[in-house]
Amino acid sequence: MLDEDFAGYLRGFGPWALGILLTAAPGILLGQTTPVLHIQADQVTAHVSPSLYGLMTEEINYSYDGGLYGELVRNRNFKEDAREPVHWTLVRERGAIASMSLDPGQPFNSAVPTSLKLSVTQVTGAQSVGIANDGFWGIPVRPNTRYRATFYAKTDGGLSVPITVAIVSNDGATTYASALVSGVSGNWQRYEATLTTKDVKASADNHFVLSTNKPGTIWFGFVSLFPPTWNDRPNGNRKDIMQLLADMKPSFLRFPGGNYLEGRSLETRFVWKNTVGPITQRPGHYDDSWRYWSSDGMGLLEFLEWCEDLHMQPVLALYAGFGLRGTVRIKPGPELQPYVQDALDEIEYVTGSASTTWGAQRAREGHPEAFPLHYVEVGNEDSFDREPGSYDGRFTQFFDAIKTRYPQLQVIATAPVKGVTPDVIDEHYYRNSEDEMASHAHDYDTRPRTGPKVFVGEWATRVGVPTPNMSAALGDASWMTGMERNSDLVIMSSYAPLFVNVNPGGMQWRTDLIGYNTLNSYGSPAYYAQKMFSQHHGDDVLKVDAQSVPTREWQPPARRGAPGSTQPAARPAPEQVPTLFCDATRDSKNGAIYLKVVNRAGTPQPVKVELSGLAGIDASGQAITLSANSPEDTNSITEPEKVVPVSATVSGLGTNFTHTFAPYSVNVLILNGK
Repeated sequence: MLDEDFAGYLRGFGPWALGILLTAAPGILLGQTTPVLHIQADQVTAHVSPSLYGLMTEEINYSYDGGLYGELVRNRNFKEDAREPVHWTLVRERGAIASMSLDPGQPFNSAVPTSLKLSVTQVTGAQSVGIANDGFWGIPVRPNTRYRATFYAKTDGGLSVPITVAIVSNDGATTYASALVSGVSGNWQRYEATLTTKDVKASADNHFVLSTNKPGTIWFGFVSLFPPTWNDRPNGNRKDIMQLLADMKPSFLRFPGGNYLEGRSLETRFVWKNTVGPITQRPGHYDDSWRYWSSDGMGLLEFLEWCEDLHMQPVLALYAGFGLRGTVRIKPGPELQPYVQDALDEIEYVTGSASTTWGAQRAREGHPEAFPLHYVEVGNEDSFDREPGSYDGRFTQFFDAIKTRYPQLQVIATAPVKGVTPDVIDEHYYRNSEDEMASHAHDYDTRPRTGPKVFVGEWATRVGVPTPNMSAALGDASWMTGMERNSDLVIMSSYAPLFVNVNPGGMQWRTDLIGYNTLNSYGSPAYYAQKMFSQHHGDDVLKVDAQSVPTREWQPPARRGAPGSTQPAARPAPEQVPTLFCDATRDSKNGAIYLKVVNRAGTPQPVKVELSGLAGIDASGQAITLSANSPEDTNSITEPEKVVPVSATVSGLGTNFTHTFAPYSVNVLILNGK
């Protein structure tokens, strides 16, 4: 007889799981009965939100500097450390004598109040002396590639000095590319050179060098090196990572995050006005959320151009007067008003015409056309604001000001509020096991539809380091069936964190969707699960009744007591969690049905599929399968495609057929309806 607690648990799953109750026998729990999925093609339960699958990003795990952002020079404006020029070294060849130091007495500009001083005392003949940058875990060299080098420099007393710009191997044995810039002299000036490699072997153990063979004093104010970028943007993004993102077909980008948005102080928050204009005049700031320097080369315009390049809509996160974990809390009212105005200015930068103040600023930067904007988000994870009424008051002040000036915008709250009703609420879910994530896959089935729409702005099954393994992908896919099935309510979702630099010291947070080092990048199994869901769905959600769904026992983690409580953590009772999840959608234009099935079990799972409410199904279709031999299987920088989807033609389909799903698999069956 079915345990009553288990029955209650299954009732909480809603109609999808009622079939389990109808066939409740011990054999079900042992996986001895073939599951049945009845797809009622004439019953549309919801419509798939066109913005369901998107991206969330912030500067974490060297996501921008050292990651997506194309800049190869680290500490390019010499501000990362006020005491010494970190990531820069002095190069002296064949006995030349020189020194280097930071020189605040020769500021480059108001945003960069220092420079790097190179004092060349002795250099003759074949000798040379210069400065070298080690990049972000090296300078990547690729064969037959053009690099664009720029630097600002001046000399003492009008001295004219030649500068050789080069990419050199760390052992000094190989110069992969070089160019000569003659006549560096006088006041601050911009110099540019093109470096082109030949048919060389790709490598990362290299550095970038600016050197001379003439004595004197040279100051450098800003040094940059860019490889080819996506869409050839001058201040653009790394091609291979952008391709991984483009393949996901994301509908939106939530930026700039995240803890990176709010920082731990007013000084270390994302100040958008410091991130627009020429990159040489952006001061950069310390990212104290994740403890490293941010150049702000990835500024507001670059985020918007990223959206433009991948045909995504921006979801703009606005600073809302609250610091990470309550380190800053600005009171609603006059004290908050300057930050509300700053948000209105930011929206004007994005959407205003060239005749507006901030739209004109955007136009001066080369983008006269306004960007489309439909969603803005006020703050980040403001549930951490424990002061009663604080976020409620702050959100209401932002909401009223935004709606007054931009009534068409949808305003997203990051915590429940009472003062006004937000258009959307952002909910975050990080689960520490596959079973834990799967146990929540039906949470939205019974959520009332009377409140705001839902944006699942951050979520992940945190299994695998530095990137998710197959177990995480199975948990993620189980969760995604629930979001897709309920996408009348869940209108947007985005995994987080998106990126991780897998070099030593590059990670501050596990588990992350896409990994890369200086040269290469790869998608995790969870990335491919995301890609499968994003690329293969219709616009109608179809009713699916499931029977004889197998389960397995899971022990939920102990529940902690209230803060300060001396009571031991409560240990919940074990739960039964399904090992099979599914949802079905249909393309109303061509009749294609996308049946997604997740088999979390370690054995093949036959499933009987019954379809009603349509004339028929073609005998052949397509199966896309992501599977692994073990839930611990994963991809890595050395094995980037160990776990990837495989596509195959399947036959024997119809309105009643049985298909066997591989162990540990995420599946999309594409059925051609008649």
